[in-house]
Amino acid sequence: MKMLWTWMMMTMTIMMMGLFLSGVIGASELAFLTEPSDVIAVRDNPLMLHCQVEGEGPITITWRRNGVPVATGVRAALLSNGTLLIRNFSKRRESNDTDAGEYDCAAENRYGMLISRKARVQLASLPKFLSHPRSLAVDEGGVARLSCQVNGIPEANITWQRDRLPLSTTDPRYTLLPNGVLQITSVQRSDSGLFRCIASNIANTRYSHEAQLSITGPVAGSRTYKEPIILSGPQNLTINIHQTAILECIATGNPRPIVSWSRLDGRSIGVEGVQVLGTGNLMISDATLQHSGVYVCSANRPGSRSRRTAHGRLVVQAPPEFVQWPQSVSRPAGGSAVFSCMATGVPEPHLIWLKNGKLLTPSGNVKLTNGNTTLAITRITPEDEAIYQCIAENSAGANQASARLALSQGPDLPEAPTGFRAAALRPNSLQLTWDKPDQQMDQQIIGYVLHIRRLGEPDSAELQEAVDKNSFMHDFNNLEAATTYSIYLKAYSAQGGSQQTSAIRATTLGGVPSPPSFFTKVLNQSAMQVYWELPSKPGKVEGFRLEYHEVSNPDVKGQDTFPEHINTHTISHLEPAAVYEIQLVAFNGNGDSPSTRRLVSLSEDQVSATAGQTCNCDQAAGSMSTLLIGIHSGFACILCCLLVVLLVYRRSFFCRKTASWETPTTLNDVRRSKGDTPESNELSQRCDSTPPPVMVMMESTLSAASSAPGILLTSDLLCSKSRRLNGCSIAGVYDSCGLSSVASVSQRLSNSELQHATNTFSV
Repeated sequence: MKMLWTWMMMTMTIMMMGLFLSGVIGASELAFLTEPSDVIAVRDNPLMLHCQVEGEGPITITWRRNGVPVATGVRAALLSNGTLLIRNFSKRRESNDTDAGEYDCAAENRYGMLISRKARVQLASLPKFLSHPRSLAVDEGGVARLSCQVNGIPEANITWQRDRLPLSTTDPRYTLLPNGVLQITSVQRSDSGLFRCIASNIANTRYSHEAQLSITGPVAGSRTYKEPIILSGPQNLTINIHQTAILECIATGNPRPIVSWSRLDGRSIGVEGVQVLGTGNLMISDATLQHSGVYVCSANRPGSRSRRTAHGRLVVQAPPEFVQWPQSVSRPAGGSAVFSCMATGVPEPHLIWLKNGKLLTPSGNVKLTNGNTTLAITRITPEDEAIYQCIAENSAGANQASARLALSQGPDLPEAPTGFRAAALRPNSLQLTWDKPDQQMDQQIIGYVLHIRRLGEPDSAELQEAVDKNSFMHDFNNLEAATTYSIYLKAYSAQGGSQQTSAIRATTLGGVPSPPSFFTKVLNQSAMQVYWELPSKPGKVEGFRLEYHEVSNPDVKGQDTFPEHINTHTISHLEPAAVYEIQLVAFNGNGDSPSTRRLVSLSEDQVSATAGQTCNCDQAAGSMSTLLIGIHSGFACILCCLLVVLLVYRRSFFCRKTASWETPTTLNDVRRSKGDTPESNELSQRCDSTPPPVMVMMESTLSAASSAPGILLTSDLLCSKSRRLNGCSIAGVYDSCGLSSVASVSQRLSNSELQHATNTFSV
């Protein structure tokens, strides 16, 4: 029972505190009772713009025109009820100085500032006619259409005269449209005369030129047949909701066509607020969004399917209306607040936010998301306490809603730590220190929490570390070198967290750059181009050092140094067809990066180099290892050549001992095909025993297209039993019995005959 009573008391206390805070906020909030409206002013006449505000006083009201405060004095005065009085509204002809523009009212008290909607103030005017009525001749019984056009502010009222006398509007054959169009149906000879239109508004009255209407043709009953023709069809029209739309359609023909209306989408036009003016004009009063669409005017000849059509689009716009308003809230320091604002309208409204009358710019703890419908404020500070406004705008109008963010101090919350500072220790470490609180506050605190993130990163990337209450220094490790961080500190008690300290910025020490990656392009036998990239890992780069030397002559070196913005260099005047070692190093004030190396060959068959790996080894050791490899390769090649010569000599000697050979004496004796060539002669030879088989392969410069016996010249490669030996050179005659003596062939064939034989025969 006691626990239940305690719970009820806590609940009531929380409710009372909530009501109290709501009452305080509600009583102190600024709100507009009257906002300025769009108005049209007359030159040299007074103008009044009204603005009434409620809220906790004192309240200061100021007016702005096009965002600039309106100076009060001789021309303008601010009345006690907030109304702005412009004594003589003017626009100087000799300059652009005018009182016209967009006006808003700003109300401010100690909690913030509130901005009213913008009121558009225009100067009444009636310029010259854009178009005058034109003379025309119409058959009796036909249709006449006269028009004039003028753009007035406000919209001009247009009337017509015939022969300088007001035109009767009681005759049903006369239809006068608001846009200045005069339609006359079933024209009679008495309708002829001089017509002109008169445009007038609060600024002026103007008369158009006169136009002659002539009636021609026989009497109506004897007219010939004419297909329906639409003289003027509906035009595309854009209006605001609740305004009136008039879609014109006038047609002529014999017999007189019937005009009807439909929607292109097949929907019914409806009857509420819809009527026909004259013989075919469609008028829609109090337009709604459902009236938007494409309207089709059809002129049908009675008793037939013959018809003509014309169409026009009607667009009905709606100013923004809020479906969700931001609500005022009270939050403790360090807390979070979310304001939501949603509006509908046609076209879709665009949302912007104001903070105390100024455009809100998102920052570290202020975020706008979901198409600006959500405003989130985290880590609230006293600077965030303000009046926030959501402004919804589209081409049809604007609307605004506001809410206040109040800062509440919870009971027994610790104060924010003082003396918070940072120092860089190492490239990956920062040391943070703060002052020890007084004894009373120290007893409340149960610990601290450090918040750190890289500058420019979102709040979601923030790291947090807890610190013991008795510690007033903490090292943040495992950070990135040469990187700036944003850090703040909060103290915690059993009741909650304190207000955060002001965020400080600290930069870690710079380390050496990471190894640069690069690649090369061989331009010719004595030049190459080197490209490199900036290191991807942190560590400021102040420049690059490019070194190169010939592998066979490491004492001859080249070195070039480049600033940090250069990433390519061409090395020329190199030793033709040589092999070079390229080394690239990035450096800054902390030292050199590990080097990146590549071996590049400038020989004709080398067009690129294999990518080198990052090398931390000593340069002299690398050059020595390359030299040792070259020496061992040379000795191996010499040994292989000696083995091949011995092997060939042994086989030739064995063949002479076991068989009787006749060597050819002329080139024709050597040339032997398959019996098709007249010069070919059978080689007389005897082979009592078959020598061991020898597999001979030609160098890539010689062709091998036939297996017939003939001449074989090899300059580099001799393969015996599929084993390759480098560095050998041998020439001989190959036939079905084996390989003859090298000496015997060399003695009997001259150089030219050898070359001719090589081109004639192949293995």
